[in-house]
Amino acid sequence: MVDMDQLQQRALQELEDVGSSEGLEAWRQAYLGRAGELTTALRGIGQLPAAERPAAGQRANQVRQVLTSAFEAREKAIEAQSLAAMLESSSLDVRLPGRPPSLGHLHVINQVLRDVYAIFAQMGFSVFQTREVEDDTTNFQMLNIPPDHPARDMWSTFYTTTPGVLLRTHTSPGQVHAMRQFHPDPFRVILPGKCYRYEQVTTRSEYMFHQVEGLAIGQHITMGDLKGILEHFARQMFGPERRLRFRASYFPFTEPSAEADVDCAICGGKGCQLCKHTGWLEILGGGMVHPTVLANGGYDPAIYSGFAFGMGPERLALLKYGINDIRLFYANDVRFLQQFG
Repeated sequence: MVDMDQLQQRALQELEDVGSSEGLEAWRQAYLGRAGELTTALRGIGQLPAAERPAAGQRANQVRQVLTSAFEAREKAIEAQSLAAMLESSSLDVRLPGRPPSLGHLHVINQVLRDVYAIFAQMGFSVFQTREVEDDTTNFQMLNIPPDHPARDMWSTFYTTTPGVLLRTHTSPGQVHAMRQFHPDPFRVILPGKCYRYEQVTTRSEYMFHQVEGLAIGQHITMGDLKGILEHFARQMFGPERRLRFRASYFPFTEPSAEADVDCAICGGKGCQLCKHTGWLEILGGGMVHPTVLANGGYDPAIYSGFAFGMGPERLALLKYGINDIRLFYANDVRFLQQFG
């Protein structure tokens, strides 16, 4: 039978020399593990004479308790030493304020939208929100686009399983909603929101995108008013050095119609992939509200006139920040988004 006093004394001496977690685990296995010396000694008690077994068992249990308590105390001491060493090496000053978590920031498109709101607010326009799910009548027919009109080929529409219900292809249906709400008063509004078209995703187009529709209804409104407002907007958004040009165009819901281009900020007007090597990037289209659309909104075209325009904030952001690929806005690449924090 192993001498328990000698085993206890030897184990405690070795424990005092242990200075790491690895050494502490090795000591535990050597004495208290399943194959350790104390465990082996306990198994040998059954070989002693019956009269000696109680005393030997009692002494072995006492030794186990002493070694277990010593092991736990040494474990705490080593942990405290490790923590003290780590704090000393990292030079942590607990008096310093904590590091606040990042709160994030507005997406670049939302930043551009707020810029648009602010610029048009200076010119007396209010924000009018409209729905993204529309009916065919409001999205097309009320805007002078009947079912057999060839202009419908301009939009690749997302239709729902409910007949006549679709995801709006542009924010122009908001013109009808706004006219019917404000009738018979004159008004000026912008109608921001998302639009959806089943189109190929390229460097300058996405299947989901934002638009900001503008609409002004009143008496004696002319094309010159529209041009003046858009020129002021371009100077405020892009700076006085940017050039703006107007081109005659066609839209079913405006007559006459025009498109406005800004010289490309990426290539400086020399031509690149983003501007299709023209040096110009279209930012909006508009014109005088068609008499049919005015009548559908409840206004008498013989008395009232108005202008409407639509622009894409993604296009505006490309020009404002010199970005060459529209797909970056929705790729969720934090490295890209953090540039606009």
